[in-house]
Amino acid sequence: MEKFLIHGGRRLEGTIPVSGSKNSALPAMAAALLTDQPVTLDHVPAVRDIRTMGRLLADIGASVERSGNRYTIRAERIASPEAPYELVKTMRASSLVLGPLVARAGRARVSLPGGCAIGARPINLHIQGLEKLGARIRQEHGYIEAEAPNGLKGAEIRFERVTVTGTEDLLMAAVLADGETVLENAAREPEVADLAELLGKMGADIEGAGTGTIRVRGVAPLGGAEHRIIPDRIEAGTFLVAGAIAGGEIDVCGARADHLGALIEKMQEAGAEVAVSAEGSMRVRGGRRLAGVDVATREFPGFATDLQAQWMTLSTQAHGASILTEGIFENRFLHALELGRMGADITITGRQAVVRGPSVLSGAGVIASDLRASASLVLAGLVASGETVIDRVYHIDRGYERIERKLAAVGALIRRVE
Repeated sequence: MEKFLIHGGRRLEGTIPVSGSKNSALPAMAAALLTDQPVTLDHVPAVRDIRTMGRLLADIGASVERSGNRYTIRAERIASPEAPYELVKTMRASSLVLGPLVARAGRARVSLPGGCAIGARPINLHIQGLEKLGARIRQEHGYIEAEAPNGLKGAEIRFERVTVTGTEDLLMAAVLADGETVLENAAREPEVADLAELLGKMGADIEGAGTGTIRVRGVAPLGGAEHRIIPDRIEAGTFLVAGAIAGGEIDVCGARADHLGALIEKMQEAGAEVAVSAEGSMRVRGGRRLAGVDVATREFPGFATDLQAQWMTLSTQAHGASILTEGIFENRFLHALELGRMGADITITGRQAVVRGPSVLSGAGVIASDLRASASLVLAGLVASGETVIDRVYHIDRGYERIERKLAAVGALIRRVE
């Protein structure tokens, strides 16, 4: 099993490029199942979840060709509308093939997904929406089996709570449904808007993506398209936090500041110096005195839950107390115990964490519990004295494209070892 070895205390200087968004590329790949024509995606990150999705699409019957960060997917026919457990047990995004398979093939058998141990992310909202579109669904032996032999019919669907993958899944189902579908209380995340842009290039009729109400008029058949995946806002945010706490000056290039408004606002409130260029790159200068700032995670455009762990590491270096409230998941403070092993002062009560700083962190052996927790431990290792050893880095490989190489290129002493 691979690990990261990090020797902290190094200033970061230089430029870090941002990869394409994993959370945008995964639904875009699933969308290729909606047509028998080729769909070409550029700027796809080379991360573990993308490879898993590629294997899943090939297992379903699509041809998947990769050239660097460019994928061409063609599903001329759906040979097996199934997502087996062995393929998807490590990836939450497996549920994204449910809607496209039912819409295109009239049936689907999808394993209940796996992924990070950060709390319940039930798929019931997907199921309820598909039932409103006319699908018959049953659950048995760990699988969801859906059938719509006569096709899907447009419907009005209001989500009980905001769900990103649920919005994406039902959006893909609705583009081939007969009639108009209205999705209320839809997710407004940039990844949803990016998926809608791809679907529009394929011929779909969609209005309101990026708002709380999305209208879809079914169009069949859809055609092929070429599309460039948006930059990964979570990766960019991780590097901004790294620059703020590690000292020096780094440019995070290729990202979109309008996707990171909540983080940039909180960083500036804490005293970090973040400047956005006209070209979209962001420069952060470290070494400044940081103040504790309270953060509550919520849906976009609020502070992203996927940046909460990284913010906790920043808070360990800030003066005063910071209160972090996790508003999305109920079990997303597992990294706090590992940060405590490194010397952080963190108290957890329910969905709130109180971080008192600044703490002098020291290197220790720690274990990554999930994707974003891994990133928080890497950030802690950058500022800790001595050597930090992070075990189970396969979690971070699910969503970061060789993070150790990018950080090493700007001066971090970090390497991957067996």
